[in-house]
Amino acid sequence: MQLSPSQVIVLATPVFLLSIGIEAAWGRWRGRNTYRLNDAINSLSLGVLSQVSAVLTRLFRIGIYTAVFSWVSLWHADAFWTSLPGWLLALLFYDFCYYWLHRAGHEVAVFWAAHVVHHQSQDYNLSTALRQTSTGALLGWIFYLPMAVAGVPPLVFGVVALVDLLYQFWVHTEHVGKLGWFDRWFCSPSNHRVHHAVNDGYLDRNYGGVLIVWDRLFGSFTEEGEPCVYGTRAPLESWDPLWSNFEVYWALARDSWHARSWADKLRVWFKPPGWRPADVAQRFPKPAFSMAAVRRYHPPMTPALAWFACVQFVVLLAAALVFLWQADQAPVADLAVWLAVLAASLWAVGASMQGRMGMLDVLLVEAAALATATSVQGWVAAHQVFKPLALLLAIAVVATRSGWMRQQRAFDLKLSAALLLCLTGDVLLMRPGLFIPGLVAFLLAHLCYLALFRQGVRWFASRTALACTLGAAVAMYAALFPFLGPVLKGAVAAYALVIALMAAQAIGRATLLRDAASTAVAIGAVFFMLSDGLLAINRFAHPLPMAQFWVLATYYAAQVLIVRNARPVGPVALSGLRSMPEAAAVAS
Repeated sequence: MQLSPSQVIVLATPVFLLSIGIEAAWGRWRGRNTYRLNDAINSLSLGVLSQVSAVLTRLFRIGIYTAVFSWVSLWHADAFWTSLPGWLLALLFYDFCYYWLHRAGHEVAVFWAAHVVHHQSQDYNLSTALRQTSTGALLGWIFYLPMAVAGVPPLVFGVVALVDLLYQFWVHTEHVGKLGWFDRWFCSPSNHRVHHAVNDGYLDRNYGGVLIVWDRLFGSFTEEGEPCVYGTRAPLESWDPLWSNFEVYWALARDSWHARSWADKLRVWFKPPGWRPADVAQRFPKPAFSMAAVRRYHPPMTPALAWFACVQFVVLLAAALVFLWQADQAPVADLAVWLAVLAASLWAVGASMQGRMGMLDVLLVEAAALATATSVQGWVAAHQVFKPLALLLAIAVVATRSGWMRQQRAFDLKLSAALLLCLTGDVLLMRPGLFIPGLVAFLLAHLCYLALFRQGVRWFASRTALACTLGAAVAMYAALFPFLGPVLKGAVAAYALVIALMAAQAIGRATLLRDAASTAVAIGAVFFMLSDGLLAINRFAHPLPMAQFWVLATYYAAQVLIVRNARPVGPVALSGLRSMPEAAAVAS
């Protein structure tokens, strides 16, 4: 039986986990524990996300490699490359290419944006080895094209790439000291500890994957001496696996946007990491790195939350392994859907570990993701469980949050009423022939949301937003009108009007309050409009590709944003509003 790279990773996973368990136990026994639960879960989550996303990016990477191999390779000699000398030469060739990719990952900003994920942990242990990027394949393939041009077959390339990657697992440990002659030739724990350190003398050194000889040849080798301090010089300070992958891209995009010179807008991406145009550095200064100021990011977790995060991660890991084992036989669209489910769930678990999300919120996100995926897959029985479950969990989130019996009670009652009506609409729409009753339930729900967003502010504070949402509703209705029957013409018109007013009120509220929570609610209201628009187009006008995914993904994004961020305007905020000229007519 020929195994795919994903299946090899599945079979290797128990070995990885056993090794991690042994290292953790050994460290505790010796009184030198190198593990923290939150950091380890974050690193393993990034490893899961990397392998799951690689199922899609591998098609891109191997496709380019195979095309170059087929069209421009200089030497076709498959018999040689599949002999023992050929395999060894291919591994040596790959490790040489990897050295230059790895070096570029530290010396060129856009490559660092992908590679930084592997360095963000402030711990150094075997779980750190599994902390891998999900975006590296977007540009990393460039460095391996010489192998394709030289005629190394795609199969041989894939195998030696896996061997090189698996070798690097064991060097991520503090429990193996210097190894004498081995350290002079091979990447070893001592050599690689230097690579992960932010000490001045260790920065950007020891890039080798299997061999450290490349570093000795090209002047990038440093021997381990003083104790290593791990992490990055711009600490992540988050357990969010999605932000881990995109934080540097975002920082580069922001600097590029702010740069006045067009040349600097481009240079930002290709200069060394940390380089910033002079005008950007002056207007948006960042503190200089100081070893004395390094602090370990470690938000507290209760024992209940620690157990919850562990159980959640184990379940998600099992789901990811099933995904990887079957990935080669599944359609790309299905793979993308389940990638989204796993990414959303891992994001939620990370948010809970840093105190940004409660346990019920995590379950809400997971139920919403599963409701979306089961709808796309046509798993009717499962969908009929997860779709109402998501709204029930949303109601539970509102009912259990602080302030329920005090000043927030009236506000949360309106929010709960809106969610109950949405739940009713969800159930009705799952039954054939009940579209109109379901539409009415959602119409009433949006009226509740409209009243909710009216609390503490005046009606339609942003006339621009009102004009835009009404304009969008009119355009949508005009496009749907030829496809609607007599009854639906009136029902859809009323629905479009109410949801446009609801979105306009939410946006107007955000323009007055000017805080992150009200802005998130406004974004949620816009997502509601988008979800309903996609649903109407798909149902009445033209079938849309992946319609169920986009309709439900935007619908649940709207619900989560509103449930987690909608709050009443307190006395302090009201006082501030009344002092603003544009809010002189604030309601009581």
